[in-house]
Amino acid sequence: MAAAAATPARTSKRTSSVLLKILMAGTGILLVLFLFAHMIGNLKIFFGEETFDHYGHWLRTIGSPALPDEWFLWIQRGGLTLAIVAHIVAATILARRARAARPVRYAHRPKVQAGYAARTMRWGGVIVLLFIVYHILDLTTLTLNPNAESGKPYANIVADFAPGRWYVTLFYAISIIAVGLHLRHGIWSAARTLGQQTARGQRIGQGIALLLSLVLVVGYLAVPFAVLTGLVD
Repeated sequence: MAAAAATPARTSKRTSSVLLKILMAGTGILLVLFLFAHMIGNLKIFFGEETFDHYGHWLRTIGSPALPDEWFLWIQRGGLTLAIVAHIVAATILARRARAARPVRYAHRPKVQAGYAARTMRWGGVIVLLFIVYHILDLTTLTLNPNAESGKPYANIVADFAPGRWYVTLFYAISIIAVGLHLRHGIWSAARTLGQQTARGQRIGQGIALLLSLVLVVGYLAVPFAVLTGLVD
């Protein structure tokens, strides 16, 4: 009777875990789409100050006159914050369930059982979260950018990544690389969660994940290093 009674509970837990994985995949896809859209916007800096400042002004006026200036941005930030929180909560619950299902630690667990990105997923997520907070304080509220002026996004980015502030560029680079590693593993995991289980499909998924991660890292790092080297000034 005990075993029979436990079956529905185990089934419910498995169903819950599947839903959590789908939630992780869905919120992850949403965040990836935002990252690429944001990257494309950042690259407009190579078209000059006027173009980039016009883009920054356009972002603040999306939805006008139905919405007051910047309301769309704050709605977007609120939605992204909810997606990030849901992603972290789902990941935490699944990680705890995985540990509970394997209460006895292996005496020796070869590192080859998981890729570098998978083994650093947890710390990568922490770095990504800290970077988001820093990035908002640095280039959105301008709290951490002493030379910034409201309404001048091009000048603010140039001031932020100036050679004298090399430590900002270094932290930015480390954070973006962490995002890339996190993304590489996340895209591959999402593909498996959404039904891709064949060996060929997994190889294709890994290749796509690597390519998208490299594009994202190069795209984001192009701006600070262009400022640092004087290509953008």
